[in-house]
Amino acid sequence: MGPKRLALRLAAAPALVALALLAACAAVIDAPLAHAASGDWPPAWQDPPAQQPDFAVPSFEPPSANHCRRAPTTREVPGGGQYGRSRGIADDLAASSAEERVARKAEAAKSLAAGAPPLASPAVPTEREAADVARQAPPPFPDRPRPRHETVTAGMVDDNADFGEYLAYRQRSAGLPVRERDIAERYLLEVTDAAGRPVHDAEVAVQRAGRHEPVMWARTDTGGRVWLHPPAFLAPEVADRTLGVAVRKGSAWSRTTLVRGERAALQVRLGIPSIVQRPRLDLVFLVDATGSMGDEIAKLKASMRAMSQQIAQLPGQPDICWGLVAYRDRGDAFLTRSHDFTDDLGAFQGVLARVQAGGGGDTPEALNEALHETVHQLSWRRDAARLVVLVADAPPHLDYGGPQYDVDMQAALAKGIKLFAVGASGLDPVGEYVYRQMAQYTAGRFVFLTYKEASDPGSGPGTRTPHDVRGYSVQTLDRLIVRLVGDELAKLPRG
Repeated sequence: MGPKRLALRLAAAPALVALALLAACAAVIDAPLAHAASGDWPPAWQDPPAQQPDFAVPSFEPPSANHCRRAPTTREVPGGGQYGRSRGIADDLAASSAEERVARKAEAAKSLAAGAPPLASPAVPTEREAADVARQAPPPFPDRPRPRHETVTAGMVDDNADFGEYLAYRQRSAGLPVRERDIAERYLLEVTDAAGRPVHDAEVAVQRAGRHEPVMWARTDTGGRVWLHPPAFLAPEVADRTLGVAVRKGSAWSRTTLVRGERAALQVRLGIPSIVQRPRLDLVFLVDATGSMGDEIAKLKASMRAMSQQIAQLPGQPDICWGLVAYRDRGDAFLTRSHDFTDDLGAFQGVLARVQAGGGGDTPEALNEALHETVHQLSWRRDAARLVVLVADAPPHLDYGGPQYDVDMQAALAKGIKLFAVGASGLDPVGEYVYRQMAQYTAGRFVFLTYKEASDPGSGPGTRTPHDVRGYSVQTLDRLIVRLVGDELAKLPRG
């Protein structure tokens, strides 16, 4: 190359560099942005720093498990303590057998006291055994009639789809002793890929001006959507009209601005290719195992095999991990007993078969602690649809210290976990309100058992309910659960 040509090329180099920079900037608008390191996520947004206080953002670990190919392991928090320990399946079997022995002794003692022949029992309980029975036998539940029929029917409402009615319900229920979060102001965020398909499990961070740490975290559902409720995670003193919304999936990210009071929906497009893969489902049954839940637990155990087979045969043949968290209350044999995810359906069904109803006594139960255990202690997988089916008949104890359901429903949204709350017979207005709070905030559903006579669970399956709901259809409970799971998986991209 001659000196003259070399000089011309060197002179043109700055212009070429400038053009390259302009092209890169243009690409940033239409394509995903790449961040240097995960520690830089999300980048600070705008200036100057705001000074008003925020609500505390719940701490959480993002879903990170790769698989659930293992036998079920059990973690138990005793009813009299504040600690947990991990156990194997053999320990769980031994504990369950001990509970069953105590229950049999209680039945034998009751039969003898009534003058009836004793039930099949090797011996009459000794004085010491009778004392053990008296300590562990569940107290009576005179105000909790229980259904006598095997078939259980249920209805469902989607409080996000009929949001105006939900707000009216909240007005009608004003004054209940609950942990309130203001959700009247809401915005829908929709995230799509380069082909316009929904992006599942995209990480969402909401920021105030000048703040690096987000004031809210969320993950998009299988439809690429998430509801944002600014007053629910900002202190009342915070009047910021604009918030930054950063969205990330893998190494691609983008950002938009939420101007409160303007558009009701926001769209973010990530320039990533559409990925079609076998659906992954992490499904947890969160079960109240106190004495008043005996019939619901029996029905769940009896229908689990058919339910799980139907879910396994849903379109796409989902890769399913099964989890179970049972809970009672303080002073009972256990506070929470959680069984981490497994893909061994037979082993999971065995764990479910050993759940026994007992304990309790007062109306509220340890739901706060059980929800915390479910959200934070189970091995949730990346890129899975994460669903929790709560089956219970009582509100949480709001007079205890420790975890609180409103904080952990926010952590559930941060981890992309949807809550489907099933109100069993006897659920009071406080319980209904709390269940609907958790379901609405995480974009789940409120499900409730129905009867021939609304206030009589013993009247048999029917279409009526004592709950404050409108315009619902009725199915058997197991079919309804399968339908809810199928609806979630159907939103995932398919080839």
